[in-house]
Amino acid sequence: MPDPQLVLAARVQAALGAAFGQEYSGEDPVIRPSQFADFQANVALPLAKRLGRKPRDLADELARRLDVADVCESVEVSGPGFVNLTLRDTWIAAETEAMLTDERLGVPRIDQPLIMPVDYSSPNVAKEMHVGHLRTTVVGDAFCRTAEFRGHTIIRQNHVGDWGTQFGMLIEHLLDVGEDSPEVEQSKTEPNVFYQAARSKYDTDPAFAERARRRVVRLQAGDPDTLRLWQELIELSKSYFERVYRQLGITLTEADLAGESIYKDILDDVCAELERKGIATMSEGALCVFLDGFTGREGKPVPLIIRKSDGGYGYATTDLAAIRHRALTLHADRIIYVIGAAQGLHLRMVYETARRAGWLAGGTEPFHAAIGNVLGADGKILRTRSGDSVKLSALVGEAIERAEKVIADREYDDATRKEIAQAVGIGAMKYADLSVARDSEYVFDWDRMLALQGNTGPYLQYAVARIRSIFRRAGLADADGDAPDGGAVTGPIVIGHPAERVLALRLLGLGSAIDALIADVTPHKLCAYVYALADAFTTFYENCPVLRAPDERTRLSRLALCAVTLRTLVTGLSLLGVPTPERL
Repeated sequence: MPDPQLVLAARVQAALGAAFGQEYSGEDPVIRPSQFADFQANVALPLAKRLGRKPRDLADELARRLDVADVCESVEVSGPGFVNLTLRDTWIAAETEAMLTDERLGVPRIDQPLIMPVDYSSPNVAKEMHVGHLRTTVVGDAFCRTAEFRGHTIIRQNHVGDWGTQFGMLIEHLLDVGEDSPEVEQSKTEPNVFYQAARSKYDTDPAFAERARRRVVRLQAGDPDTLRLWQELIELSKSYFERVYRQLGITLTEADLAGESIYKDILDDVCAELERKGIATMSEGALCVFLDGFTGREGKPVPLIIRKSDGGYGYATTDLAAIRHRALTLHADRIIYVIGAAQGLHLRMVYETARRAGWLAGGTEPFHAAIGNVLGADGKILRTRSGDSVKLSALVGEAIERAEKVIADREYDDATRKEIAQAVGIGAMKYADLSVARDSEYVFDWDRMLALQGNTGPYLQYAVARIRSIFRRAGLADADGDAPDGGAVTGPIVIGHPAERVLALRLLGLGSAIDALIADVTPHKLCAYVYALADAFTTFYENCPVLRAPDERTRLSRLALCAVTLRTLVTGLSLLGVPTPERL
């Protein structure tokens, strides 16, 4: 991987081993960008205390041992012990040029891939997806795309709510209205209407509520006719989920559905195992797990209820069954849960229970990628004027409608205009979400997310379209083959202007941005990278004429920089799930 931070880190670690002994060769060299050079190694300061020496003396010794003549133009010690590293223009140019012919842009597949089930999206059957599902869906999908690109084995787990007490009322309502009724047909596009009608009857009609409770018992007992009706409700929701995912460009498919229902036959076994191991005990008629350190008000222990007093199971039971399955059957190295931050306590209790049961003894690491709320302009959770959750399908439709207005002055035919509006609208909405730290709240603002300037999806899409237009005007095929044929761009790349250097150096950072996203499920770090890259390209474009370059050598070099930039932007945005239209 040509990333200069990684190259310099390896060289500094080798120098640490040579200077202070091999036991120090694994130290973090603390390579950071610097205002005084390209990068700075700050390892001398934390190491000085352990070695009992002055940081400046350590930095001088490290600088003498560094073997970076092929990479760095200069190595200087400054301040109390910083090692400033300035890269050679020729090295930057050569590494950037190598990306031209590397289909992976210098980011190889990982040597030791992990098996990672990823629990994300997770809507409820017979309910519409709302704005909260946008975050869990797009963050999880960006992680899956990026981790797969790096070579990890990803197992998508759409843990939908498809097994619970609500199905009693839903099935009874289905029988009341008729399986071929208009209400059932409407539920394919507006699931909430069907659910709310069933809920209203459950809350106001005691006879209906009693029928619903009896239906739940029949469902959990495996009654064939009840299971058939339950499956019909599942199928109705599947078609709805598929339509939303397809419109958003989400990689989840029906094959990735791993709802609560797939564990229904092992819930008894999970409870029995936990009880047998002394982890679960009876309390007020319910089977509960009590864990040290988990207390509520007045210091009372918080129970994880795994079997209710009426014998029924809740989502805690299915979550325990899921983590056991993922660890012991799927042999997961790491399980990623892309779930709302509010579920943090619940997940910690599930993880601790799994540890005590021995399910994670093989080294499986559960990780909660906590998701913050989407807020309205009033700073509260985004809702409709009536106080309901904002439907995701309504947001998607509005995004496309608003994007059409943004490109209203472009001279496109209707089909092209619709295609671009969909890419811009959905790309803007997804990027606005992904560009914010996932555990932070953010205000949903159409004007900001659809702006053609700043850290927005449309700005990045415009940068891609601008580069593609350069290749069209040059009569050359761009890196995607979308522009007219005219010969491949081969360089060589020669750095002569500061803006060229900044752009080329930025291009070499793709690998680190990808690995940063994977390490902590932080898509905003890859967003920050592609935005900084687009910004560097804008400065380059404004200061370095490409097609009107002063000579042929410079023209070919700048075309090559454009080609690598195009492929890097398209790759980065694709990993985020953001489309890149040919024109904008």
